Amino acid sequence: MDGHFVPNITFGNPVVKCLRNKIKNAFFETHMMVSNPEQWVEEMAASKVDQYTFHVEASKNVPHTCWKIREAGMQVGIALKPGTPVEAVKEYVEIADMILVMTVEPGFGGQKFMNDMMPKVKWLRDNFPTLDIEVDGGVGPNTIQACADAGANMIVSGTATIGAPDPKKVIKTMRDVVQSSIDKRKS
Repeated sequence: MDGHFVPNITFGNPVVKCLRNKIKNAFFETHMMVSNPEQWVEEMAASKVDQYTFHVEASKNVPHTCWKIREAGMQVGIALKPGTPVEAVKEYVEIADMILVMTVEPGFGGQKFMNDMMPKVKWLRDNFPTLDIEVDGGVGPNTIQACADAGANMIVSGTATIGAPDPKKVIKTMRDVVQSSIDKRKS
C-alpha cells in the first residue's frame, strides 16, 4: 500500500526480501495496492516473489504491466475493486494467471465481507473454468462457503485467521471448504 492508491501505507520490498530469506519454500504473492504498479516489478522480482498482483484500476497499460511481470519471472495476478465491473478484466484473463476479486474496499483490514461480489467470482468461474480466482476481504469461517460456492480457489484471510484463538484450525476449515467445492465442480 502506497498511501496514494489506497490511503494506508504498509511494508514494501525490504520486508518482502527479508521474509523470503527466512521462508524459502512458500509461495509469495504480493498484492500491490499501489499507483503505477510497473514501478515495483523489478524490486519484487529481485526479492523472489512468485506472483505479482496489481489492480486493473492502477495500470495505464494492463498488457504492458502483465508483460513486464512475466518478463521478470513472476506469475501475473490482476485485482479489481468492488466498484469495478468484472468486464474490466475480461480481455486480460488470457494473459493473467489469476484474477483477484476484492470483497472489501482495499486498504483496511477488518472490513465486512461484501457478498454482492460473489456474482463476479461466479461469472469468472463459469467463463474461465481453469482460471485461478482469488477473493480477499472479510473472508473467514462465516463467509468461506459463499466464496467457494461461487468458484474461488484462492483465499486471503487476514483478520479472521490472525485474530482466531486457533489460526491453524481456521485455515484448515477454510481449505477443506474450498477443496470440497473444487471436488464438486470436478464431478
